[in-house]
Amino acid sequence: MKNIKYVVYKDGDYYVSQCLNVDVSSFGDTIDEAIEALKEAITLYFEDESSSEYHEIGVTLLGDDVIHA
Repeated sequence: MKNIKYVVYKDGDYYVSQCLNVDVSSFGDTIDEAIEALKEAITLYFEDESSSEYHEIGVTLLGDDVIHA
């Protein structure tokens, strides 16, 4: 069992879920659908652990800011 951390954000008509531990993302019509789809995608990703890289993540902070560039 692996502890995963993820973010979910709205992109157009869909919610996108992105795992922070591995390079896997998914989407759904609702937040719950996006999270469930992400869990399924991560499970498939780890079926072949020889090519899977997992990064342990401790404390996280989600930021939301504006920069003027």
